[in-house]
Amino acid sequence: MLRSIALACLFPTLVSANDSVIGSERTFMSPNGLTEKCVAITAIPNGVYSEHDLKLEKSYCTVDLYAPDIALCPKTWSTSPGTAVYDISEGPYVGERAEFERNACKEGKSASSLSKDRILKFKQTMNQKGTSGTFSTSSLMYYHFSRYFDTTVKVPVAVWRSMDAQAHLTEVASPGLAISGGRHGGRMNHEGWRVLVAADQNPETYRPTDELFTADRQQIYGVLLDSPGHRYGSEINGTRKSGWGKGQNRDFQQTPAFLALRSELPLTEAIAEGLKEGRKDRQISKDLGDDVDDRQMAFWMQELTEIVLLDFIFSQQDRVGNIDFTPYWYWVDGTDLKHKKAKHHVAGKEGIPDAAILVRRTNLNDNDAGGKVAYANFAKSTQMLEKLRHFNAEAYGKLVKLDDDLQNGGEIFNWLSTSLGLSERQVQQVVRNTRLATSILQKTCTSGDMIFDLNASAFFVTGRAEAAEVPCVSE
Repeated sequence: MLRSIALACLFPTLVSANDSVIGSERTFMSPNGLTEKCVAITAIPNGVYSEHDLKLEKSYCTVDLYAPDIALCPKTWSTSPGTAVYDISEGPYVGERAEFERNACKEGKSASSLSKDRILKFKQTMNQKGTSGTFSTSSLMYYHFSRYFDTTVKVPVAVWRSMDAQAHLTEVASPGLAISGGRHGGRMNHEGWRVLVAADQNPETYRPTDELFTADRQQIYGVLLDSPGHRYGSEINGTRKSGWGKGQNRDFQQTPAFLALRSELPLTEAIAEGLKEGRKDRQISKDLGDDVDDRQMAFWMQELTEIVLLDFIFSQQDRVGNIDFTPYWYWVDGTDLKHKKAKHHVAGKEGIPDAAILVRRTNLNDNDAGGKVAYANFAKSTQMLEKLRHFNAEAYGKLVKLDDDLQNGGEIFNWLSTSLGLSERQVQQVVRNTRLATSILQKTCTSGDMIFDLNASAFFVTGRAEAAEVPCVSE
């Protein structure tokens, strides 16, 4: 994907980057002579990172934002402003970076068809009056903590990146302000670009300035990530008929998988109950389809527990309506569970066994509205964790150990305090939320109301859900 993209000028070394970000760093030179940085954050202690994760981290930090075969476009098709990064080594604009940015960017999402591919997004913080809430560090938190929990839900790789503010102004922010608004973007997106133009010109107009600008005030910073996927309908995201805020978060808890998680029945019976109750809503029943396999429901249930837990810990305020999926074929080979990304929706092609079933695996792509103390924690305020009656035993054990580490200033606490550039208040929010999440689930466990029978992969292979014996408190 990135074979033609220019490499950075330094080999990776472990250093302390701007704004207390620590990791493996590469540097780039902006057209104005500023040294920009890309940092693959140091791994969270006890995190499980795949070879693919590490490969993506490295590849993202080879992208020179000013290379001739790279073009930048303002993202005007969502509530928050950001930058779409395109590979133009193929297509009608080969070698014509300026022309692509002048002409193709006006096409919005359709600009991808005029390039080889849209390879990355650069997302910076944006929290001002009239804008959508976005905190770039949140995406880093979700990525690394998801690897600590070794989640079933798929969370995208993210790396830290700085960019020359004046280059951002001329190449992205000013065009973003001109293109956005009207049919090209909503009110909050347009206001976000207005704020960014003003901030690039005078950093002190943005407060708190440190959340958008490097210490020397010459660069903005954010994250690079890629988050492909398809948006779920009401079957997972809920009907949202009760409006933004607590209302739609309560609607979210009326989806079949969440209703099954709330059931005190054993897993297979809980699945049946969740489907029956969820289908009482006409829109959910339509989006769900005629037949939902129990194994699909098991994956959804485990993924939802992970989403709720991470959102609770990070005070996520914008989850409902932003949950995606990627279709995979799944089948059992002997005692092993196999899977392959689905290109066709008919089994028997490309080596897919006839007995394979199509499973929608959940992508947690939009993770930029957590981490700030001011954000509304809807997982907390609508008591999502209190309602869970099924949980994964290993995830529970990891949570208890995480809480012990954070409460006692352990290695994860030290990593959290030093690696991501978080303020002391933001770190303490994670510590407090983890303590509360642990106490809520421990209370359910000690009362005998939690069933640790949620292991989607094992359920797929064996067809049985066996409840594990789990100590409710650390031994």
